[in-house]
Amino acid sequence: MKEQRRCGWCGSDPLYMSYHDEEWGVPVFDDQKLFEFLVLEGAQAGLSWITILKRREGYRRAFAGFDPAKVARFSDKRMEKLLQDPGIIRNRLKVRSAIQNAKSFLKVQEEFGSFSNYQWAFVEGKPIVNHFRSLQEVPAETPLSKAFSKDLKKRGFNFVGPTIVYAHMQAVGMVNDHLVDCFRHKEV
Repeated sequence: MKEQRRCGWCGSDPLYMSYHDEEWGVPVFDDQKLFEFLVLEGAQAGLSWITILKRREGYRRAFAGFDPAKVARFSDKRMEKLLQDPGIIRNRLKVRSAIQNAKSFLKVQEEFGSFSNYQWAFVEGKPIVNHFRSLQEVPAETPLSKAFSKDLKKRGFNFVGPTIVYAHMQAVGMVNDHLVDCFRHKEV
């Protein structure tokens, strides 16, 4: 049987390949899942994505299954406990940011009916499908990710720079950046 071609960034790590094959670039409209990706993308800042994927279950446990209403109520005492948890990245700014972002997330939900409604409006409700042939063509940020980032910051979010936001947009399927020779490009 012929090996399926994948985007080169996922390498041969089974966890990375599974994430690439099953999740990356698939449109997500569920608010709790969108919050999960916001937290994880923020945690990734300065690190590799595989580092975060390996701690994903730790994050799910530590951050109440990524329920933004619960995370928004985390106290300073709870934050200090999180900073001792080896299952997550124990960076004070990133942990504090996740809690602050949960509060901002709830405000966006209240204003737009859902975070999904707000987020997907940036792409008029449907994914942008790119046709890149090499990883070198894939941008780290775009004018759209800059605009989305700026609006998130205005709404009180942290760790949402244009590069992090573009990675988020790729992860949740707002853009399809699977390379054209990747088997997932047409499927997604």
